[in-house]
Order: sequence, then C-alpha cells, then structure tokens
Amino acid sequence: MSKLLFALLPMLLSAQEDFISHYEYGQMLYNNPRGVSCAQCHGEYGEGKVIVTYRDEKGEHALRGSDIRKVSLERMIKSVNSYHPIMPRYYLTDDEIRTIYDYIQKKNEAQQQ
Repeated sequence: MSKLLFALLPMLLSAQEDFISHYEYGQMLYNNPRGVSCAQCHGEYGEGKVIVTYRDEKGEHALRGSDIRKVSLERMIKSVNSYHPIMPRYYLTDDEIRTIYDYIQKKNEAQQQ
C-alpha cells in the first residue's frame, strides 16, 4: 500500500486544479468582499451608480459611487487601502484587489463584444 501511495504521490502533487477560477474569485470578492458589495455603489460593471438621493434647502442631491472601469490597478489599490468618508474599509490584500480589478476588466471586455 505504501509503495502505491509513493508511486501516486508525484501525480497528486502536480494536480493543481483550482476550486474556483480567478474570474469567479474576482466575482465573489466584488459582490461580497467583507459583507458590503462593491456592486451596491459601483454598479454591476463598475460604472458607478446612485447610492442615495436627498433633498435639503439647496435642492435635490445624489450621492454616487464612482466609475471604476478605467481606474488603474495602482490607483484602485491605493483607493481601497485609504480612508473614505463613505466607502467602508474592506482590508483587502493587494492580490484580492488585483483579482477584483481583473474581474472588472474581463467583465467589461465581454460586455463590449
């Protein structure tokens, strides 16, 4: 039995099938990174959307999530890791942010075709 296990060990170690794809992981992170979805404010494709409208003595106003489709990876990393008065802090790693960035880029590529 141990000889069989020893013979199969190289095959088991070289099998590198991921549980989910890079795209699926990006989709999962974008839709629910730490309890609050990026899509709620930035839209399905990262286009930005109205979060809330309100009226005060100066009239009606809208609070919008920004369009992140054309933001560079470096800017996205810096932005996600910075304080914002409205956006929650997610404490994502640079690799997780890169995965979200790749997901948004790929999703928008598919939409344009």
